[in-house]
Amino acid sequence: MDLWWASLDSYLKIMWGLAIPFSVLFIIQMIMTFVGMGEHGELSGDADSDADIQVSFQFFTFRNFVNFFLGFSWTGISLYGAFESKILLTLLSVFIGLVLVTIVMALLYALSKTVQSGNIDIKDTVGRTATVYFPVPAAGKGTGKIQLSIHQAVREYDAITQSEALFPTGSMVRVKEVIDAHTLLVEKI
Repeated sequence: MDLWWASLDSYLKIMWGLAIPFSVLFIIQMIMTFVGMGEHGELSGDADSDADIQVSFQFFTFRNFVNFFLGFSWTGISLYGAFESKILLTLLSVFIGLVLVTIVMALLYALSKTVQSGNIDIKDTVGRTATVYFPVPAAGKGTGKIQLSIHQAVREYDAITQSEALFPTGSMVRVKEVIDAHTLLVEKI
């Protein structure tokens, strides 16, 4: 390993130095996405109407950062011998990184269009009991997630509380008030 690394020129060392950690981060992101721990709020399946679907397509996100450097570094490594000019290779690597980010953003946009809205009125959640899915922090310290069954469908909503205590995963809560189309105020039962 030391002999292989020492034989590389500085350009390839930089590219491998980017490729390895960003590939690991990409694999971790993929596992988290399939397990259901993807980026918070990226795609929301609990929309009440098509107008309520709010998917943020920001260019500067951690996912796009990882995707860019994944495409950039592996292009630089793969095409290293094909170009005499490292500047041209770097420009091509930047282009491929941007194309990869654009493709992922387009796929996420297409997926967001497949979100189906149900006929559930969020106001029907008030007074219902729910289970904490992602810990609900104390008042003013962020949002958690709850799951509740309503009209024979399990829905997931962001949740906040006025309590000074954290509501851990698995605890039972009651919906006290609707804050907005995706956020509910809850209290411990």
